[in-house]
Formats: sequence, C-alpha cells, structure tokens
Amino acid sequence: MNTAFLLFLVIVLGTLVITYFASKKTKTASEFYTAGGGLTGWQNGLAIAGDYMSAASFLGIAGMVALFGFDGFFYSIGFLVAYLVVLYLVAEPLRNLGKYTMADMIAERFNNKKIRGVAALNSIVISIFYMIAQLVGAGALIKLLIPGLSYTAAVLIVGVLMTIYVVFGGMTATSWVQIIKCVLLVGGTFIISMIVFAKFDFNIGHMFNEMRTSTPLKEAFLNPGNKFKNSLDTISLNIALVLGTAGLPHILIRFFTVKDAPTARKSVVVATWIIGLFYVMTLFLGFGAAAFVGEAAIVEVNAAGNMAAPLLAKALGGEFLFAFISAVAFATILAVVAGLVLSAASAFAHDFYSHIIKKGNVKEKDQVRMARLASIGVAILSILLALTAQKMNVAFLVALAFAVAASANLPVLIFTVFWRRFNTAGAITGMLTGLFSAIILVAISPNVWNPVAGKAILVGDPLIDLTNPGIISIPLGFLGAIIGTLVSAKREDAKYDEILVKANTGIRELS
Repeated sequence: MNTAFLLFLVIVLGTLVITYFASKKTKTASEFYTAGGGLTGWQNGLAIAGDYMSAASFLGIAGMVALFGFDGFFYSIGFLVAYLVVLYLVAEPLRNLGKYTMADMIAERFNNKKIRGVAALNSIVISIFYMIAQLVGAGALIKLLIPGLSYTAAVLIVGVLMTIYVVFGGMTATSWVQIIKCVLLVGGTFIISMIVFAKFDFNIGHMFNEMRTSTPLKEAFLNPGNKFKNSLDTISLNIALVLGTAGLPHILIRFFTVKDAPTARKSVVVATWIIGLFYVMTLFLGFGAAAFVGEAAIVEVNAAGNMAAPLLAKALGGEFLFAFISAVAFATILAVVAGLVLSAASAFAHDFYSHIIKKGNVKEKDQVRMARLASIGVAILSILLALTAQKMNVAFLVALAFAVAASANLPVLIFTVFWRRFNTAGAITGMLTGLFSAIILVAISPNVWNPVAGKAILVGDPLIDLTNPGIISIPLGFLGAIIGTLVSAKREDAKYDEILVKANTGIRELS
C-alpha cells in the first residue's frame, strides 16, 4: 500500500471523526445551516479561505500557469481582487439582513415567494456548476493516488463522502473540515513554493529569466495570449472572476455562521490575507511545474493540466511530499464540495420547501430532514454531470460558475440595499435574465461545441467565440433588474429606509 493512499485514508478517517462529533451538535435548523452562528471571526475567516481555495485554485491554476504561463495567473488575480467587492459591498448587509440563505436577505425587503424561489434556483444552479469542477479535479486526483481506479469510481467515492459530511454534520462539520484543510493547504503550498524558490536561488528575477527558456512557449510564456487569444474573452473572464465571488452561495452563507456584522467583516479580512498569500504562491507552483515537471509529463497524466501541483511535489520531494500534497488536495476538494452541497440543500429546504411549499408552517425537524434529503439529491445530480466533464480544466469550470453568480445574484444583492426604486419585478427579471443569459451563452460557446471530437462536450461549430459569458451576461443581469423595475408601475420603496438602517447597523427591530 503506497504512502499517498495511506495519507488519503488518514484524511478520510479524520474528516469522518469530525462529522461524527459534529452530528451530535446538529439538531436544529440553525445548527444545520449556520453552525448556530457560533464561529469566531478567525475561525470563519479560515473556513471562508478553505471554501474559496478550491480544486480550481490548487489544481487548476497551477496547471493553467504551467501550460500557458501568464494567462493562467489571470485566475489568481481575479480570485483575490474579488474579495474587495465582498468586503465593501456584500458581507455586512448580507449578515445584517439575512438568516440562513441569500434569499433571506432579499426577502427582508420584498416578502415575495417568487423572489425567494428564483433566488433559491440561482443558488442551486451555481452550486452545481461549481461542484462539477471539484468532482472533476477529485476524479483526476484519486486516479493518480490509486492507479487502476476508474474516473467514475473516483467521482463516486468523493460524492458519497461529501454527502455523508453534510447529511450528518451540517455546517459545523463542513466548517471544521474547511478550517483544517485551509491550514494544511497553505502549509503544503508554502513548502513547495519555498523549494521552488530555492531552486531559483531565492531570486525573483532569476526565476523569470529561467522561465523564458524552460518551456516550449519560450519567451511567450511570460506574455498574455497563450490561452486567451481573444482580448474580449480575457476581459470577460476577469470581470466574472472579480464580481462573481460576491454572488457565490457557498461563500455568502458563511457570513451567517458568526454572531454579528463586525465579526463577518473580521472574517473577510482574515480570509483575504490568507487567500492573498495563497494566490501569490500559485505562481511558484505553476512556474515550478513548468520548469521541473515539463509540459509533456503534465499533459500525459491529465490533458487539462489539473495534476501539475501533485506532480511538482513528486519531482521536488519524492513520494512522501507527493503523498502529502495529494492528500491535502483531496481534503481541499472534500471541504469545498461539502460547502457547495450544503448551500444548495439550504436553498431548497429553507427557501423552496419551508417558505414556498409549506408557506412557513413547518416544524424545525422536518426542515432539517428535508435539507438532508436535498443534500442527497444535489450530490447525485452533480456526480452525473461531473461524469461528462472529465476533460475540462477545473479552473475554467469554476470561472463559468463565477459568471453565473455575478450575472444572476450580484445585481439583486446590490440593488436591494442601494436602490430605493428597486422592486419585486426588477428583482425577478434581473435574476432570471442573468441566470439564463449566462447559461445560454455557455451552451453555444466553444466550451460545449468544438469541430474536433473530444475537445468539448459536443462536436460542431460554436455560435460565439467567448469561452466566458461574463462581459455580456453580467451587464444583462443589471440591465434586466433596471428595466424590470422601471417598466413595473408598482412602487415598493416604503421599506427602503428601514432596510438601509438594518443593513448598516444590524438592528433587527425598528420602533
């Protein structure tokens, strides 16, 4: 039995132990959805960072930088800058107005079932998009850890484990798995980065000079345009990355796991520092993989480059470092998919089931039971979709989720707090326009259609050249919200002043 597989088992057993103890503290809806709001600022900051530093970050970006150079680093820059949007526009109002889900925040101003239903639909779709990326990365990783295991079996293993975490442990188990994984991931990445830096004599200039000749791209490796040939597509990707985080359901629900808005702000600050450090280190991972593993070896193992980081660990530190990094990468995927399943299940159970189907008249134990059943359903659907996306780079898949999040959720979150004239019609129109425009644009893009068999999901010519729809779908989401509001004759600004005060102060009851 190899070292990598042993560490893999240790990670699995450790997370199952966490889930067992968490299950004893997960009885009420509040405990299931938000861990009872009992996390401290630094704990939640670590958990947010753990949620955010996904398979796309660790596996996808390292592979993208290794294969395409500068273009891969766009993801690191976009993911990091995105937290400024979260910090200044979303975190505090969301915590002050919401309870369990994003829909709670919007419903605080517009108590309308249709709005809650559409917001829940957005959350489920975005979570599944994101989850497919994690499962694809997990499938490739476990195949590397356990030679001979099929991709399908690998995805099923992760799918079963993530379902167990959520069904039994809820947010408490998910949070602590994320905290532990965050510490391990940052520590492991730091070790590899220092080894890579030492290979370049701890000299940034030397490292960049070496990379001019270390890859088949030569000097072009350090210039943009190796992957993103279309400048409009590059802009579209970066817009989606910067704005998308503020609309990601599994990130938004983390602000309900703390007691108040100041603690939520502290969480974002802690997370931003950790994430900033991590994304700087992805540059060392990518450069190191390109220089010491090589493009041919990376592509041989996984055509999309998703295994560049573990292969770099093996090249620099032998079997043990490879085993450790692979196990940490696996823990990364488990933590993130658990958070995604929880966000989708919360949206279904709390928003659809409790507020729309049961009209708010539901016992707490029934709501928790429905959330657990929804977790199983979401996991099954995500697994089935992941089985069709094996050859896609996980960083790209996450970028699509970001585009949908920025298009469908962000306009409504911002207008709910900052626009007096905003109304129900505008909220529904904005969310649906953003959601369907992003999905339709992806469906007719090169991601789905390619004339060469095996390069995409379907064989044929794409109708548009954009691989990321953000530059079109995000403005359409805002435009849909604006037009829907202005066309509707209904005025719903009576609660605006109250919402503005609550969003900025956290006062729940105004006399």
